[in-house]
Amino acid sequence: MLYWALVFFIISIIAAVFGFGGIAIATATIAKILFFIFIVVFVVMLALGLTIYRKV
Repeated sequence: MLYWALVFFIISIIAAVFGFGGIAIATATIAKILFFIFIVVFVVMLALGLTIYRKV
C-alpha cells in the first residue's frame, strides 16, 4: 500500500511539472488517502502484535 502511495505521489509530481493541474491534484489526493490508510493499518497491526499475538 505504501508502494502505491509513492507511485501516485510521483505521478502527481510529474503531472504538476508538465502542467496537468487536475491530474496532479487527483493523484496527490489518492496518494494521501493511501498513505493514511497505510498508517492506520500499521498502527492496528502494531497494537495487535504487542498485545494479542504476543507469545508467552
